[in-house]
Amino acid sequence: MRTLIEYDHLSLDGRFTGDDFWAAQMKIVPNDRQFDYQLRLLEDAVGLVLGRETYEGFAATWPSMTGDLADRINALPKYVASTTLSETTWNAEVLDGDAVEAVARLKEAGDGTLVKYGNGSFSRALAEAGLLDELHVSVSPFVAGSGESLVWGTGPAAMDLTGVTDIGNGTVVLAYRPAA
Repeated sequence: MRTLIEYDHLSLDGRFTGDDFWAAQMKIVPNDRQFDYQLRLLEDAVGLVLGRETYEGFAATWPSMTGDLADRINALPKYVASTTLSETTWNAEVLDGDAVEAVARLKEAGDGTLVKYGNGSFSRALAEAGLLDELHVSVSPFVAGSGESLVWGTGPAAMDLTGVTDIGNGTVVLAYRPAA
């Protein structure tokens, strides 16, 4: 069975959106350790799982990028959750029917890892269905002050910390698995 890993960017106050979120995030200059972490995360990946907004943002950006990370991301199949997209590009397909059920089928379809980027209602639905096997949270050194926070489900969900990686520029990635 495939493993589903979600990777998210958060501010120190736990936000992944907000008026100035991406402007603040973009001031933190990426470095080789950040790219290396992403490459390791994608090492066993057999595909990317994306919501529509993340897919559209990535499809507008990644195809023109170069380097090992861009090559890896661009080469992987993309599975997109959307009720509005009818056509895709960039080695992508829209998940048929209910997106959560489609991801469950993708997980059962073989070995390797599916990496999900982006956060929001699709992430919450996957978490509530018990489909997320790991959560990697890149926490960057700024306070967003407003926006959505990374909160899932309707009740407490214990997580076990499985790793902490300093990727530079004051940013750390915290890796978690749902507690047994």
